[in-house]
Amino acid sequence: MNVLITGAARGLGYELAKISAARGHAVVACVRDAARPADGLLQLAERYPGLVRIEALDVADESQAQALAAKLRDEGFVLDALVNNAGILLGRSGGIASLELDELKRTFEVNLYGPLMVAKHLTPLMRESMSGAEIVVHVASDAGSFAGAYGGDYPYALSKMALSMFTKQLNEELKPRGIRALAVHPGWMRTDMGGESAPLSPSESALGIIDLIEGTTEVAAETWFVDHTGREMPV
Repeated sequence: MNVLITGAARGLGYELAKISAARGHAVVACVRDAARPADGLLQLAERYPGLVRIEALDVADESQAQALAAKLRDEGFVLDALVNNAGILLGRSGGIASLELDELKRTFEVNLYGPLMVAKHLTPLMRESMSGAEIVVHVASDAGSFAGAYGGDYPYALSKMALSMFTKQLNEELKPRGIRALAVHPGWMRTDMGGESAPLSPSESALGIIDLIEGTTEVAAETWFVDHTGREMPV
């Protein structure tokens, strides 16, 4: 299986790349600066030569997504799974009265427009599959749902809600090609974003997401929003 992962430098993205490679999958690990990847990712590429490749991709820059797609296409590289993991969390302090519009715009650039542009240029490289084995995973959040709404984190929550809507739309478009799209709530993890008090490690979440990608954890055909264990999430 060939898997492309955005935001692979650290946290969940790195764990997804590490577990994928350990299971024998070819990984395109995308980071903003491929010339200076995090040490862990660099060591991973050295540990799995020929399986893990590090590529530059700032998801907020459409030209980079277009260039990476062209590069992979020229190599004849076909994708089985696309994981839009890159994301940011801004504007946490205060409520609506202190919301900075620039932080809202920047969050949408990365958390929504980024996955849109990555999907635009890279889903054409995905195999068609009558078995439905090919998959696009968007790392979503329960914060981006009506059921999980709370007063705060407006940029993050609104961008993730829009991402979930995009996932549903993309799922409908890709169905005829045998490709499904899932919005996956990864759980509250001990990452830079989640903090040290979170109950879940990135590796635990990544293991569940890889099981979803491989089809080990089955998800009903009509379901498109789940957590990392495959449990359907309320919208």
